[in-house]
Amino acid sequence: MAEFVPVSKGRQRLIFGSGHDVIPLPDMVEVQRESYRSFFQEGVAPEDREPVGLQELLDEISPISNFDGSFRLEFLGYEIDEPSMSQEEAKRRDCTWHRPIRAKVRLHNDRLQEVREEEIYLGDFPVMTPRGTFIINGTERVVVNQLARSAGVYFKSEPGASGVQNYSAKIIPERGAWVEFVMTGDSLSVNIDSRRKLPATLLLKAFGLGTNEELLKAFGGVVEDLDIVTEEAAGRLLAESVTDSRGQVLLHEGTRLDKDGLELLWEQGRTSLKVWNVAPIFVSALEKENTNSTDEALLEILRRMRPNEPVRIEGAREYFDELFLDVRRYTLGRVGRYKLNRRLGLDLKKDEYLLTLDDLIRIVKGLVALRDTEEQRDDMTFPEIGEERVDDIDHLGNRRVRSIGELLQSQLRIGMLRLERIAKERMTTVADLSKAMARDLINVRPLAAALREFFGSGQLSQFMDQNNPLSELTHRRRLSALGPGGLSRERAGFEARDVHYTHYGRICPIETPEGPNIGLVTSLGTYARLNEYGFLITPRRPVKNGVVSMKAEDIVYLSADEEDTYYVGRANTPFDPETGRLTEDAVYARYKGDIVKIAPEQVDFLDVSSKQVVSASAALIPFLEHDDANRALMGSNMQRQAVPLLLPKAPFVGTGIEERVARDSGCCVYSSCDGSVTYVDSDRIEVTDDGGGRHEFELDKFLRSNQGTIIHQRPKVDVGDKVKADELLADGQSVDGGELALGRNVLIAFVPWEGYNYEDAILLSEKLVKEDYFSSIHIEEYEIDSRDTKLGPEEITRDIPNVGEDALRNLDEDGVVRIGAEVNPGDILVGKVTPKGEADHSPEEKLLRAIFGEKAGEVRDTSLHLPHGTRGKVVSVKRLNHVDNPESLSPGVNEVIKVYVAQWRKITVGDKMSGRHGNKGVVSRILPVEDMPYLPDGTPVDVCLNPLGVPSRMNLGQVLEVILGFVALKNGWHVGTPVFEGATEEEIYTMLQEISDREPDLRGKLSSGGTIRLRDGRTGDLMAEPSTVGVMYMLKLNHLVDDKLHARSVGPYSLITQQPLGGKAQFGGQRFGEMEVWALQGYGAAHVLQEMLTVKSDDIRGRLKTYEKIIKGQNLTKPGVPESFKVLVKELEGLGLTVSIDYSDGTSGPLPIDDDDDGPRRPSDIDNITANDMMFAAEADLPGQPAERDVEESDGEEESEMLPDADEENAGGENAADPETQEMPNLNE
Repeated sequence: MAEFVPVSKGRQRLIFGSGHDVIPLPDMVEVQRESYRSFFQEGVAPEDREPVGLQELLDEISPISNFDGSFRLEFLGYEIDEPSMSQEEAKRRDCTWHRPIRAKVRLHNDRLQEVREEEIYLGDFPVMTPRGTFIINGTERVVVNQLARSAGVYFKSEPGASGVQNYSAKIIPERGAWVEFVMTGDSLSVNIDSRRKLPATLLLKAFGLGTNEELLKAFGGVVEDLDIVTEEAAGRLLAESVTDSRGQVLLHEGTRLDKDGLELLWEQGRTSLKVWNVAPIFVSALEKENTNSTDEALLEILRRMRPNEPVRIEGAREYFDELFLDVRRYTLGRVGRYKLNRRLGLDLKKDEYLLTLDDLIRIVKGLVALRDTEEQRDDMTFPEIGEERVDDIDHLGNRRVRSIGELLQSQLRIGMLRLERIAKERMTTVADLSKAMARDLINVRPLAAALREFFGSGQLSQFMDQNNPLSELTHRRRLSALGPGGLSRERAGFEARDVHYTHYGRICPIETPEGPNIGLVTSLGTYARLNEYGFLITPRRPVKNGVVSMKAEDIVYLSADEEDTYYVGRANTPFDPETGRLTEDAVYARYKGDIVKIAPEQVDFLDVSSKQVVSASAALIPFLEHDDANRALMGSNMQRQAVPLLLPKAPFVGTGIEERVARDSGCCVYSSCDGSVTYVDSDRIEVTDDGGGRHEFELDKFLRSNQGTIIHQRPKVDVGDKVKADELLADGQSVDGGELALGRNVLIAFVPWEGYNYEDAILLSEKLVKEDYFSSIHIEEYEIDSRDTKLGPEEITRDIPNVGEDALRNLDEDGVVRIGAEVNPGDILVGKVTPKGEADHSPEEKLLRAIFGEKAGEVRDTSLHLPHGTRGKVVSVKRLNHVDNPESLSPGVNEVIKVYVAQWRKITVGDKMSGRHGNKGVVSRILPVEDMPYLPDGTPVDVCLNPLGVPSRMNLGQVLEVILGFVALKNGWHVGTPVFEGATEEEIYTMLQEISDREPDLRGKLSSGGTIRLRDGRTGDLMAEPSTVGVMYMLKLNHLVDDKLHARSVGPYSLITQQPLGGKAQFGGQRFGEMEVWALQGYGAAHVLQEMLTVKSDDIRGRLKTYEKIIKGQNLTKPGVPESFKVLVKELEGLGLTVSIDYSDGTSGPLPIDDDDDGPRRPSDIDNITANDMMFAAEADLPGQPAERDVEESDGEEESEMLPDADEENAGGENAADPETQEMPNLNE
């Protein structure tokens, strides 16, 4: 039943569905914040801190002692200081927002019986913002959570090479050597770190089962008395030595009886015998080694693992201790111990982080039980174990989330070990330890380097996606299977990427990238959290005897392996709201991976909400249940690409979680107290609380996001308004009234229009352009630095050589562009000159120097220009120098200047738009309003979409959204239709009928399916068929035609192939590939094709000759040999093949690729271009025309004046891609 619910100030939503959500959505950034908080344990007294995070790292290396232990350095705890600057200041100064951490240490000198305490500086650690992000070098970054395989034991069964089934048990520790037991047929071996295969009994003996007798007893072996020695005794182990009548030993204890042994016993007339009754697998394992004590086993392990080392018992013990008994080198960790206890049914202490003999015995027994189970043996070797199963590594009980705290800890551990090593070295080298201070021994540089590497260049530390509030939120909730210790794209198969039944309620089955990362990068479910071990848990409501618990405090959070033992029903399973009793006779429930129909009394839990299965992004798609999953995936991904609009509006048809997403994204401003608003302007809001205290809230205005979109906040309160704590004060970008607003509500019709919406193209009304429906502001950053060069420092100045006053009109006295200036392509943003190398001066220059002194002409212009294809208004300028910012500038850089240019972009032909259902398209034409099809009441539609975009894509959610949007428009409502329990078709039809009966213009014209016959705006005639008309929420995506449009005449070339580079960023050309060549071949366009493959591409000589001929106004010469052909020939020669031409007269000769006679090879070879030729070129107004200046005839030796200076061309790189400064290709690279 639907009911109106207030969602923000002055706005209500008609929310459909059962309203069964027992608990509200949790804080969506809690995972990040909680993990980082527990790493530092801030607010906990040093003596009360648990051994986790930073405390655990310090405990691991404490105490650090010298070689004889007489001098020790012990860490007592640490203190965290406040950050030295605010977030805003860190961003402004391009610094890292961090705070110093100081550690308290105690020095013990046993020789002098002296104890000293000191405080040392450990380093600056980045601070997490309240939004769950970090500010590193002035930009916001996010550390993505990693989904990795958990430590523990994993049983596996797979066919071996010989067709025999292999059974293995792999023990994966948190840190240290991997141990794998492998059973093939009747052989049991163990692999340590995948190096050498050993008999498994060796490892068991080394762990304490010293003798054969102890080992056999541990695995259920019992001694039997055989009264008669028959052939059945073959294969048994002797439990006692066999002697002859003289007492001479014939067969030793532990020998395996074979045919020869039996014959020997029969010869001796032995009738009775003591033998071991034990599984044959242990008999064959013991046969492969002949040790009978722990020490012997240790020696044998060292001999086999390190065959070239001398074998001594001390060395063997030390080697084994390092492998398995030193917590610093080998640890299962909290998680590994928890998983081992749970998997093996053991009850060892939580803090027992080493492998124990009990673990190994139980694992070997489990391996044998697994074989017995798989081979369906009636007599189980170990009946107490019962049936054993293989482990599914993709089950979320076996994969856990490593969040920021743990990832940082494993990175810092490397730094801590280096710090410890350096301290030990210094203890041995310091002359007088009695005077040594802690700061002399501790070098914190390795820690700083580890931090810098993790946050600056780590795979999981990512540049934050700030395209819009939703993209910010989803980035912080992302899970990645990649990264250190994770999978790689190449190795990950289908199983690792696929949706698993345990993902339900924990990982979204919809939201994942479409490229090579599909399934490896995922998103947290809306209600998912992490338990203390890092496993994903999700809430469930308990059901007892068919009665649902109605209390929020009864909610239980279950991990994937806990849930495997229960029957769980859907959230919208019908029950009596008064008593909580399930009303249906049979209920659908999930059990492991299956859907079963069971009696209500068998149900253990219900989901807490229908949206808990999906992520925040997918939960924003109304009628998601009617969309094909592939299109829903595109819909949830494209919402993250929506550009923040100038005038955003909340959707008429939402899902009810828009307010929550906007709040958790951190882009809005909320009051921190109850009180009243006492001051409001566009920059700040002041709230006075009930006690008279003033609280100021600064607003972000026209800031640039990481993606070049705008960050901007708008006040939503007036002076005198009463506000409560957590009430909205200001909207952020893409937020309207506290609700997420990524796009606009537009009136659309599914109707073809003159082919302009063929293949998903979109036809728009001019109204959307005029009224700025889809206008947005984009801010681009342009940076230049002035450095010290060998010839002297570069200078930021307004005094630029050979530049007219008009070009300097927007620069201030320092040569930096004014804020507010309108700038166009090629305009100077920052004037800069670089010292030039001394050269032979011409007579004119000598005269100028005589008149003006030595200064003139010693510098060249390396100013920052606005790139081609961009224009806008300068909104801010940031100057960083060594005085204010000593830490953020690199060595050799004197000053960095950043200019921010804002661009106003209206929707235009070529821009990409989409709905929320994966229905994307490109704007193909913008029609005058009067030409658009219109409704019976004269309202023209805003957008025409192709009806063929719906059936084959199977995203029918968009049709339901459009019809419900029409209802909302006509009734003046905002509606919320939650995923999986939204408005039903019957409810929509009923509301449509009411509108049809109420509105005279629609009466009898609006069908029950929401279709209506439109009229053509050009002729006024009725359209041939009725069309579905209604309101769709549409987004403008960050794929704008202004960023993609690109043209090139002459530009940079690749060094080896000499072909033009590709892509707009490199100012490249268009690729003319093999299929395009076929097309021209099909038309027989031989001359066009030859030009494409030679003078327009990589025929160096031909390029220059063509340019020369165009300037001279002469006919073009024949093209030469392309450079890529020469490269091919050289590569063949590199393979030892001679390439030559066979002529028809029977002779052969080399390829003419090195012949220089038919034209110039280099720019300096172009000669005989006279001033008259240049004048002709100027009059012809050719593209890429040289600067107008007199050119003397060259004698072929000197560089032609028409070519740009090679140094000038490549200096700074700012102008390298500008056709205005690059008349000719630079071949001096």
